[in-house]
Amino acid sequence: MRALLALIKREFTGYFLSPVGYVTLFFFLLVTGLLFAQAVAGLTRTGSQGVEYPFAVLFGDTAFWFVFAFIPPLLTMRLLAEERGTGTLESLLTTPIRDWQVVAGKYIGAVLFYLVLWLPTLLYLPVLLNMSVSGDWYRPTGITFGIDPAYAWASYLGVILAGMMFLAIGLFVSSLVKNQLVAAMIALAVCLVFVAAGFALPHLDANDVWAKAVRFVSVPDHFRRDFTRGVIDTRHLLLYLSVTAFCLFLTARSLEARRLRA
Repeated sequence: MRALLALIKREFTGYFLSPVGYVTLFFFLLVTGLLFAQAVAGLTRTGSQGVEYPFAVLFGDTAFWFVFAFIPPLLTMRLLAEERGTGTLESLLTTPIRDWQVVAGKYIGAVLFYLVLWLPTLLYLPVLLNMSVSGDWYRPTGITFGIDPAYAWASYLGVILAGMMFLAIGLFVSSLVKNQLVAAMIALAVCLVFVAAGFALPHLDANDVWAKAVRFVSVPDHFRRDFTRGVIDTRHLLLYLSVTAFCLFLTARSLEARRLRA
């Protein structure tokens, strides 16, 4: 357990010691900040130009998901590809640490930094939920929301689990190649399958089996239809968790095969 915690700490702090972490954080906050301003502007409008579900502006926007698709590959491209390219992976595998611990340590470190990306966005919630505090500022007596907080909790649950799925995909790809750029490009291509699938929906019959399959894997569609409206569909959760577990399993098997060849 001590070795696992040390590996998690190493991977997590590594993001703050490289420019990739700061560049990712900057562009992520830039995009979410622009969408937040757009959501606030929609809340202040009336009629057809107003916004009924403000979190749909943040998490249901197609532009957000195309930017979002770049983040997991950037966070995972160095995790194992860099180790393979520099030859340090062989040294790591010869230490008394199991393959699943290597995978878990690197994955948890990436997930923790991914959560750090979202922490500043919590400052948006009081405005988006139209929160008001009764009583004095130094002694509040109650908090009320003009918008149901379930929209926020469901949206954040969905975006965390979807991000964990994309990170697991990126980690698995990183275990297969030596070049970080190649790992990022391949992981991006795979992630875009889950993002761009929804563009085929308008051209498919709603009752067609292909339309149902596309809707099942289209992450932006999950948020437009469910998460941002406070609805948690267990089918979406099953997709995210099963793909995550499967990719982590394949990553562990990839390291095991490399250990046997060494």
